Amino acid sequence: MTDVRVALGERSYDVHVEAGALDRAGELLKPFAKRGRFVVVTDENVARDQWPRLSASLDATGIAHAIEILPAGESTKSWANLARVTDRLLEEGVERSDTVIALGGGVIGDLVGFAASMLKRGCNFVQVPTTLLAQVDSSVGGKTAINTKAGKNLIGAFYQPVHVLIDPTTLDTLGRREVGAGYAEVVKYGLIDDPAFFDWCEVNGPALLDGEAQAREHAIATSVAAKARIVGEDERETSGTRALLNLGHTFGHALEAETGFSDVLLHGEAVAAGMALAFRFSASLGLCPAADADRVTAHLRAAQLPATLREAHVDTTGAALVAHMLHDKKMEGGRLPFLLARGIGQTFLDKQVDLGAVERFLDSERAL
Repeated sequence: MTDVRVALGERSYDVHVEAGALDRAGELLKPFAKRGRFVVVTDENVARDQWPRLSASLDATGIAHAIEILPAGESTKSWANLARVTDRLLEEGVERSDTVIALGGGVIGDLVGFAASMLKRGCNFVQVPTTLLAQVDSSVGGKTAINTKAGKNLIGAFYQPVHVLIDPTTLDTLGRREVGAGYAEVVKYGLIDDPAFFDWCEVNGPALLDGEAQAREHAIATSVAAKARIVGEDERETSGTRALLNLGHTFGHALEAETGFSDVLLHGEAVAAGMALAFRFSASLGLCPAADADRVTAHLRAAQLPATLREAHVDTTGAALVAHMLHDKKMEGGRLPFLLARGIGQTFLDKQVDLGAVERFLDSERAL
């Protein structure tokens, strides 16, 4: 059992990590049931696999609850489902002091968090992430959003939850591919500024992916602590510190856009390929030892994650991928900041990258 504090002054909250926590959710979340009730939003898959556990726990502690079940998948992060969720919350009479529970992966967490930020100018919400990607990344830090035709996460808000409840046993119902997609975000923390954790991943990653409980709990707790520290230093990406968490995402979002934000390429898989591209691009610029870029590529491949354009099911020009990048919400003055690396654990933000060089690099990557 681990508790990590996200220190944000009056918006501070705890992240509770405990195997079996979902079965004690009623007890653990009771302080947030101000009127003795919750409204839970989830998706069809999570409703089948995890809702019975949460519902039974809330029943056992006498907490009333309503549920809204959405379709599963990235396409759920839409205007239509945002309207559906807010309308349902209003129908349920949710007040600003009430708490909405986001039960699910990153899609549900992002959507419900955004809905909570708008409802009556802000109501409480709790993240109960059920995927590895959500547990180690998207449930912590308050980034909420929906997707639009123009790109991913372009409409959203910084809005912190009041609590995050993580139960690693929810991962037992997931397939190997989905756990692997979340593992990419675990590896990210080692590549940003913790080379010792990347060493740990190289040794223990296979056990984590195979379901070893201790490895999963250690990876989740370490990742959450790393993200909490970064968010505490730079909640809204004003100093540049939090931008480090976007390692792999600029390349990755372009790959997702090219594959239609579909199951062809899961978000975590896109991040994996994006991180490998970022390291190889850094090596091509003479910033990073080629051996480190090769090491990153080898580890991601060992985890059965894509590390090249071809492995990400993308076959298009560098110009087409750079065109996707131009919709990135991080654009500033016509320039797009990139996360590059001087080596494993030495990621930095570069705001002067020539997009022409990116385009030429991506064209050269098509042959791999």
